[in-house]
Amino acid sequence: MAGDRSRAALLATFALVTVLAGCGGGPGKSKQIPTEDLTAEQIYKRAEYELETKRDYKAAAKDFGEVQRLYPYSDWSKRALIMEAYADHQARKYDDSRAAAQRFLDFYPADGDAAYAQYLLALSYYDQIDAIGRDQGVTFQALQALRKVIETYPNSDYARSAMLKFDLAFDHLAAKEMEIGRYYLKRGDYAAAINRFRVVVEQYQTTTYTPEALERLVECYLSLGLTDDAQTAGAILGHNFQSSPFYQDAFVRLKNKGLAPEMKPKSWLSRVFSGSAKTNP
Repeated sequence: MAGDRSRAALLATFALVTVLAGCGGGPGKSKQIPTEDLTAEQIYKRAEYELETKRDYKAAAKDFGEVQRLYPYSDWSKRALIMEAYADHQARKYDDSRAAAQRFLDFYPADGDAAYAQYLLALSYYDQIDAIGRDQGVTFQALQALRKVIETYPNSDYARSAMLKFDLAFDHLAAKEMEIGRYYLKRGDYAAAINRFRVVVEQYQTTTYTPEALERLVECYLSLGLTDDAQTAGAILGHNFQSSPFYQDAFVRLKNKGLAPEMKPKSWLSRVFSGSAKTNP
């Protein structure tokens, strides 16, 4: 019996080597066994070989898809689906990766790999966030998908990474508002600039751009002669970010006008930052 098992294992290994060799091109390519004649495991292993050794992500995704097509009710099919999502992502076929990840979540919502599928779905948006000059729709989609990872799978291996990426994506939205605000400020369109900087301090207070937004508001309001709002922005900046160079710039701007940072109750900023100090000498 032991001899029979050894021979069977040897034949299986030989068959698998033949399958993989057929992927390598050259004379062996014409002898490649038709996919329909392979077992689910053999197709899966061939896809793994293409993925890990050849780095042929498109071919790997195709073979993972073949496992599902030919053996849809096997355990290999479930494994192949999540790997297809990964291979498509590596190939930067983000729409295909997202579709495969969503199918996995639809078919296997309670599976142990569901958290990874949701994470891949989020990455399919996140990894398309490029220069801040592009449309921000994909950033909002990334935030929604990352939030789902954090809230649905808080104890998974992917939650922490999702939180870090969520913060970066959030910063990205604030960066876009700042870019546009600076553009308007440079042109002297202070009202339009204020609208952009206001979005940052109201909606993106936790980002790294809040100190600059407050300093820019001081500059805009002083230019318009709206001293109450300028003083309030300076007071908030000093209370929350006193060590920031942006506070030093704002303080100098106010001082040059004979003013000091001070919270003014009628300013919209005092309502947004109701816990800030009244004065900041």
